[in-house]
Amino acid sequence: MKAPQEGAASGRDKNVGEITENLVRAAKEGGDGSFGVLYERIAPALYTWADIRIRRNMRAWLDPGDLVQEVWCRALRAFERFDPETTSFRFWIFRVAKNVLLEAMRKVGSPAFQAQAPGTTTRLLALQQVPEVVTGVSQRLSKHEELGRFRDWVQKLERSDRELLLHHGMEGLTHKEVAERLDLGLDAVTKRWQRLRARLEQQALPQEVLSALLD
Repeated sequence: MKAPQEGAASGRDKNVGEITENLVRAAKEGGDGSFGVLYERIAPALYTWADIRIRRNMRAWLDPGDLVQEVWCRALRAFERFDPETTSFRFWIFRVAKNVLLEAMRKVGSPAFQAQAPGTTTRLLALQQVPEVVTGVSQRLSKHEELGRFRDWVQKLERSDRELLLHHGMEGLTHKEVAERLDLGLDAVTKRWQRLRARLEQQALPQEVLSALLD
């Protein structure tokens, strides 16, 4: 069984987790459209993560919508191998997203890519046969004003809080893993998350984003 997250979960958190687990179970059983429903639930947080993570110098070749669509395609192909008993869906899907972003960063940094004429708009991801529902989701998210405001709020956080939100709140790393990445004590990370979590709940966030962060 997968290890529980640190800290006691509130009733609200348990309900959020139960909804996700039910959607994962339905998708595993092959219910019509069940994977799409599951993915749409995490897509707003994934889009915001990409919007923060994608560097400015990459924007001509990769935007958050591209990443959201590519992750959907890869995750759907790999979903049969996903084991919800050992890994949470959120951790798994963000691992897919991190792989996509790392591949893009390596490509942009390669000598061959750097040799291209300045100003080229060649897309990094050759997206083909993407279902209309996925394209629609990414387009909707790109126009979501509240997501843009949330991105701006995150970018104004102190670096350690911003990385804590990205690594733990979105990517699903444990407090211990985040502590090692940020070179902080475990107690310090736990207390920081408690304070940050309280601030998150005070933000006028779309419920779909808040649910993903507190899942």
